[in-house]
Amino acid sequence: MKRITTTILTALLGLGVALPAMAAPSINKGDTAWMFVATLLVILMTIPGLALFYGGLVRAKNMLSVLMQVMMVFALVIVLWCLYGYSLAFTQGNAFIGGFDRAFLQGIWDPVAGKFAMAATFSKETMIPEFIFVAFQGTFAAITCALIVGAFAERAKFAAVLVFVVLWFTFGYLPVAHMVWFWAGPDAITDAASLQTVTAAAGYLWQQGALDFAGGTVVHINSAVAGLVGAYVIGKRIGYGRESMAPHSLPMTMVGASLLWVGWFGFNAGSALEAGDVAALAFLNTLLATAGAVLTWVLGEWIFKHKPSMLGAASGAVSGLVAITPGAGFVGPMGALVIGLLAGIVCLWGVTGLKRLLRADDSLDVFGVHGVGGILGAMLTGVFASPALGGQGVWDYTTNAMNTSYSIVGQLWIQAHAIGVTVIWSAVVAFIAFKLVDIVIGLRVPEEEEREGLDITSHGESAYRY
Repeated sequence: MKRITTTILTALLGLGVALPAMAAPSINKGDTAWMFVATLLVILMTIPGLALFYGGLVRAKNMLSVLMQVMMVFALVIVLWCLYGYSLAFTQGNAFIGGFDRAFLQGIWDPVAGKFAMAATFSKETMIPEFIFVAFQGTFAAITCALIVGAFAERAKFAAVLVFVVLWFTFGYLPVAHMVWFWAGPDAITDAASLQTVTAAAGYLWQQGALDFAGGTVVHINSAVAGLVGAYVIGKRIGYGRESMAPHSLPMTMVGASLLWVGWFGFNAGSALEAGDVAALAFLNTLLATAGAVLTWVLGEWIFKHKPSMLGAASGAVSGLVAITPGAGFVGPMGALVIGLLAGIVCLWGVTGLKRLLRADDSLDVFGVHGVGGILGAMLTGVFASPALGGQGVWDYTTNAMNTSYSIVGQLWIQAHAIGVTVIWSAVVAFIAFKLVDIVIGLRVPEEEEREGLDITSHGESAYRY
């Protein structure tokens, strides 16, 4: 049985999988140092990157409300992650959710033995401290939840946003992360029988062989679908389609997009969990695909709207970053370029033509960029991961060699299955969560507060002095 590994590996300790007698896993300090940097870069993506990107896109009267939501959601999710989220996502339970073996981060430090637990990487007998793996993955969970708020910006109650995040993080994000990314790691695989054992204990979509290097399904499609559901449930902004709702600060949006691009190198290259060749590939692919998407988005605007815009360039960059995320460490550079070039055009349609068809007030085009870009990237990963097209193909841990057998059609079916599961799971959880919050505390601010702006009415402060 052949399986394709994904980037997010989990600690071997506590999983009940015996390591071969000759294995002597040890901490690699170079890999560990890189993971500290990568984690910091993902934090930079969110605060200030995503916050400034979103903040510049809303009207001036709602600037601080968006910054506040992003920062508070980030902080809230990091706390929940360390309390129970990490354990449910990255310990053994069943195919859909983990257990509580690492609740409150217990078991990582052994005071009796005086040792810290280690987490696996892609290479056998090479480890990083489990604590940095916890931190790295915590930033992924936090930015995923923060992405959602852009879909219903400028009209949601602050308390409602926080309560929704708790519910969706618990029942939406954690199961998908477990299904896609959980497995015991390469050290547990020595032959066909041990591979079968590891596979049987892995997450559902990992068992199917789904490819998601850094979060096309787990982060982007997952958050985009939840955001779109929120846009429908909460309803359109007052004056939507009749009043000007143009971004109030494109320079701020450009700065935010730039920080996202820089931080995304930690997001994608860091997902290799090692400072090696796969990280280098993911780094280059992230650079190249994003550049390609900027070009095609702006060119598309230039052709159809007759003027290239700064907003288009910034949006194009994000679309390229999103699309290359699932395949960053799987596809070759030319495959990444094609993905980026297509992402710019397809996501431009996503925020224009598709948005009109959906008839939803997705305030900051979360679905048009992250949903459409994530779906496109996930599917194209199935194509360009093929060795025949310069991709990495399938690594066989039983022989520790590349398995050149790869079916593009078969992988596309697996990718489509993973996308479908993610869309349905996220949509159902989000709808139920939004409805529960609406019943208990209400989702939307009163009309007069929305017209005045959430900065003053919800937070008692203003971003600018007039």
